Amino acid sequence: MSNHFSTSDRSLSPQDELTVLIRDCIALSRNAQKKLYERYSPEAYGTIKKFIHNNEQVAKEILNDSFFKVFKDLHQYSFQGAFEGWIRRIVVNTISDHMRKNVKKERLTREVQPEDAYINSEPVENLSHKELLKIIETLPDAQRDVFNLFVFENYSHKEIAKLLNIQQGTCRWHLNEARRRLKEKINSLIR
Repeated sequence: MSNHFSTSDRSLSPQDELTVLIRDCIALSRNAQKKLYERYSPEAYGTIKKFIHNNEQVAKEILNDSFFKVFKDLHQYSFQGAFEGWIRRIVVNTISDHMRKNVKKERLTREVQPEDAYINSEPVENLSHKELLKIIETLPDAQRDVFNLFVFENYSHKEIAKLLNIQQGTCRWHLNEARRRLKEKINSLIR
């Protein structure tokens, strides 16, 4: 008789069901791994697509690499905090590993001006979420990556600089340049 619960046992709470699912994955149950992947990969893929919007093959490669790391390190999950957050951190780190390997680091000397960072929010409020994401996708890779990490993932300049192996000043420049370009694109749409 098996000494672990079925992940389809209806008497388990959602948290207990997750605990059993994780423990079954650690025990290398292919069925449990498939269930975990099916449950959490759509959100992970959505995060990846914010950064890798124009290359489906690379996005899927990052998703696979992320879940390889999830399954490899699952025994390290301490059941403290949200499991979704733990997976998200692995996904973002995998994205940043990819960016470090594949994005050229730009050497920048331009000084950041305070007015570069200001965007009038009124025109932005008139855009749909989808329209705004399409505009963000047009940014150069490094600017888009820094912008997404800062705005959507709430990383600090220090964290982004460390992830991308760039200087904090370069990180600030990329963010401000992204904001400036977004401001120009948004303003051109409302004229």
